[in-house]
Amino acid sequence: MARTQRKLDHINYALQTGQHRLSGFEDISFVHQSLPDLSIEDVSLDTVIGGLHASSPIFINAMTGGGGKETEHLNKELSIAAREAGIPIAVGSQMAALKDPAEAGSFEIVRRMNPDGIVIANLGGEAGVDEAKRAVEMLRANALQIHLNVIQELTMPEGDRSFKDTLLRIEKITAAMSVPVIVKETGFGMSRETVSKLSSAGVSIADIGGFGGTNFARIENERRKTSFSYFNEWGIPTAVSIAEAVSVKSGMAIIASGGIQNSLDVAKCLALGAIAAGMAGQFIKTLKEKGLPELIKELKDTLHDLKVIMTALGAKDIKALQEARLIISGETFHWLTQRGIDCTRYAR
Repeated sequence: MARTQRKLDHINYALQTGQHRLSGFEDISFVHQSLPDLSIEDVSLDTVIGGLHASSPIFINAMTGGGGKETEHLNKELSIAAREAGIPIAVGSQMAALKDPAEAGSFEIVRRMNPDGIVIANLGGEAGVDEAKRAVEMLRANALQIHLNVIQELTMPEGDRSFKDTLLRIEKITAAMSVPVIVKETGFGMSRETVSKLSSAGVSIADIGGFGGTNFARIENERRKTSFSYFNEWGIPTAVSIAEAVSVKSGMAIIASGGIQNSLDVAKCLALGAIAAGMAGQFIKTLKEKGLPELIKELKDTLHDLKVIMTALGAKDIKALQEARLIISGETFHWLTQRGIDCTRYAR
């Protein structure tokens, strides 16, 4: 199947399979503060992502590109929405454009519509240094995502079957780039072992891409004649993965993504230790079903609601929100306890 059609299939199946609220956020509860001693006007959403100063911890995460005019139109509208809301945006894998220059327009539109915003380039773990530099140049990007999608590739009928030397390639790219490099999972979560390996390779930012959002195993199984159904429930839930990553104490900046649908989810991710939260499936669903004006409204409402929640918690900025008191229960508590991760640090 042509790469272009595969990109379009991914979008359509992502909308069909949806998100099933399996990220573990229901196991995370804030300890109520009756005396927050804070005004909403004093709340700041500014954050720093690997040296990038952003006015919002929320960003539009990697979705699409390389699928012809349809994905060019989607990226155009997503970029306009990011511009109007003042938030960063990441594109989908640019490998399609590196292999076929005719597809470059579906990515370049993002920078054209958003000339002054934070734009994040994207390639897979198979990419080398030269490809990474070309991807960044294509968008005049402020950062580069290297995505890890082993389970998707194994489930994909025409996907990769070898993942040798991925960490070595990431190490070389990280050392060679003049912009921050973010290593991102694509919906199956990162364990603390993975985060430790990335840290040893010089990676300073990880997007844990937890289980519970868009499920690329389910999407690829829709495209298979014989289903690899055992991968449909495979992965580490987002809430668990954030706690695993933070427990490494490597100094890495942790980004949350995977099934985040609203401002409360974002607040929980930040309180667990993330510095930013990427949303993808929720935004593309709104765009496709309700249109660009409603997506812009949703983005602005989500930012405002996050400020409301932070006011209730007495958290004037992202650092203070990271110190908010949490109670962890249910399957998330069970998982973390078995993994030797102390949940009481969040409560006390």
